[in-house]
Amino acid sequence: MAAPKVAVVGAGVVGLSTALCIMETCPSCSVTILSEQFSPNTTSDVAAGMLIPHTYPDTPIHVQKQWFRETFTYLFAISNSAEASEAGIHLVSGWQVFKNTPKEELPFWSDVVLGFRPMSKAELQKFPQHQSGQAFTTLKCDCPPYLLWLEKRLKATGVQMYTRKVADLWELHNKYDIIVNCAGIGAHQLVGDKKLFPIRGQVLKVHAPWVKNFIRDGDGLTYIYPGIHRITLGGTREKDNWSLSPDPGTTKDIFDRCCSLEPSLQGAQDIQVKVGLRPSRQCVRLQREVLSQGGVKLLVVHNYGHGAGGFSVHRGTAKEAACLVGECIAALQGSSSGAKL
Repeated sequence: MAAPKVAVVGAGVVGLSTALCIMETCPSCSVTILSEQFSPNTTSDVAAGMLIPHTYPDTPIHVQKQWFRETFTYLFAISNSAEASEAGIHLVSGWQVFKNTPKEELPFWSDVVLGFRPMSKAELQKFPQHQSGQAFTTLKCDCPPYLLWLEKRLKATGVQMYTRKVADLWELHNKYDIIVNCAGIGAHQLVGDKKLFPIRGQVLKVHAPWVKNFIRDGDGLTYIYPGIHRITLGGTREKDNWSLSPDPGTTKDIFDRCCSLEPSLQGAQDIQVKVGLRPSRQCVRLQREVLSQGGVKLLVVHNYGHGAGGFSVHRGTAKEAACLVGECIAALQGSSSGAKL
């Protein structure tokens, strides 16, 4: 059989990472990425890129932990390499603070991040509104540089990239053997997934180089995440809101909430407002599917619906999706050898 042709639809962090994992596990493949938008115009470009997992209610915890561990291990290795700066990946320490005692004393990811421990009384004095907290060190991806780094890696392995809106997976069946759907919120229309919904996130990117530690309110709504060049202040979680227009009232609210956690942010400069639609569902859709139409079969692998936690698990889910592509290739080779008999 000729080298299998794989099309990956979507060029956010999940699409690019999935394409890279496919090339690593199936180097004989020909992989093409098709996307209406590439960086800097993807939802991933708006994300803060902090590795602090969000829980998917319908995914077993041990699976989520495996995805997170694989992602953390992969990015940690990059952060310790000469490529760390170009890839925009660095370690950042800080605090998650709570006004009320959290339901779980130890989150499932506490032994994956570094140095997880309860905050000391001295540390808590910085947060008079909060009664407890957790201190740890995790990884932060500055998203646009990381996406460009992934694109560079992909081009080096021969992956083709085209700007194209795919309206129906069937339009690809003549040219490709396997379609990998990493369309994010676009899957709502592309495959008619009614379980997928947007959670609108508005964030501010500001210049405040003196802020070195992350601070996250325990409810996850208010956060301060220092990047290499800018700090991300957030945020919002507006379910089923499709608007990509920044809301000035929301901007003021985010800024005020973040200043109450870190008063020195009053001096922040060059405030930019960004909006993204997190592709959310009760669980990530990570599965093989065989579509058929008039006796023609189309092999599809889905990897989308990561919501607010995409960066925390992107490498883990990409590896699993690449394994599913491997299964599709084995099935194709089996059917082609069967046809010769």
